[in-house]
Amino acid sequence: MRFVAKEFRLNKEIKTTSLYIHVPFCLKKCPYCDFFSIPIENQDISGYVDLLLRHLELLLEQPDKPQQLESIFFGGGTPSLLPVADVGRILEQAEKLFGLTADVEISLEANPGTISEESLIGFKKAGINRLSLGLQSLCAKNLHRLGRQHDAEAAHAAIRHARQAGFTNLSCDLMFALPDQSIDGLKSDLQGVLDYQPEHLAIYGLTVEPGTPFLNLHEQGALNLPDEDLYVAGYYFLHEQLAATGYDHYEISNFARPGFACRHNQRYWTRQSNLAIGAGAHSLQTTGWGERWAVPDSLDGYQADLQAGNDPARQLEIFDRATAMAETLYLGFRTSAGVNGLEFKSRFGVDIADSWPDAIRRCGDKLSYDGQFWRLNLDGWLLFNSLLSPFL
Repeated sequence: MRFVAKEFRLNKEIKTTSLYIHVPFCLKKCPYCDFFSIPIENQDISGYVDLLLRHLELLLEQPDKPQQLESIFFGGGTPSLLPVADVGRILEQAEKLFGLTADVEISLEANPGTISEESLIGFKKAGINRLSLGLQSLCAKNLHRLGRQHDAEAAHAAIRHARQAGFTNLSCDLMFALPDQSIDGLKSDLQGVLDYQPEHLAIYGLTVEPGTPFLNLHEQGALNLPDEDLYVAGYYFLHEQLAATGYDHYEISNFARPGFACRHNQRYWTRQSNLAIGAGAHSLQTTGWGERWAVPDSLDGYQADLQAGNDPARQLEIFDRATAMAETLYLGFRTSAGVNGLEFKSRFGVDIADSWPDAIRRCGDKLSYDGQFWRLNLDGWLLFNSLLSPFL
């Protein structure tokens, strides 16, 4: 069935929100990944989608009932493992229950090796209008080291198929600071992707997370990661090359051509409300100073709750004024837009400069203020966690 977004008249009184859909299935879990994901073999995908549809219905029972969705994001896991028809079912239900803005952004994460031109055409017809390809690298050695389930040719083919399917809002994920990766190797990866002129790039430095196989390898000395100087050189190289090519470095790890910043993620960074369904999904309610909710990482628990008619989400945190202020700064400083000091004072009743003088002095010239916006520069982003800790 074809999903068609309805045309809605603009109404300033209508609240909008976003919807995140977690699809935890993967062909195989990558050794660096610490997200909730499970192998797809022997999993009942359509049964999981039925649970997602029931979860959507339960969202209507929240006290602060959402109205229209301005963005939907299928994340995971590997959402491209979902059958096209099931993606269509979810979008039709979302439109029926909430309504969608006329320019709704609907993203789907897809991994090469799980898609074809035919399936991408199907996703496009189902309503997906933004595709996020998890390439990570175009180098065979890097892909093997990262435990990816596709090779370099599949990565190239995925981009070609996306364009042939008609996607004009294409994001590509790349990783840098990989084991034994040089600047020349990073340059080759970047140029290979830029040849296809994607509208958006998400580029992440490899980090070794607790509980992952990569941590074990690192502790055994079997993972030759770049040193700090090479990491910094790689980050500056990416910034300079992409800026010269017309991309806006609009968030620590994200670059976009004008008009193609991910609107769904921008809601996160500006601490706006977002709904979430699926095992492992997180959401934010903006009642009061805000409430963070999460669905436990358990398919069995997710199914049991929904079959009993219970909301599977659990409350993680109720924000007070102080923690809401801290999170506003933490998220806002991640972006090139920064934090609007005037709006901050209007919202919280305090001035940033008066409230954190020591933290601001510690930032030095890495933090600027133009009379309205506070922004970290590129050096500040490289030292983000250490610079932000005094604000929190």
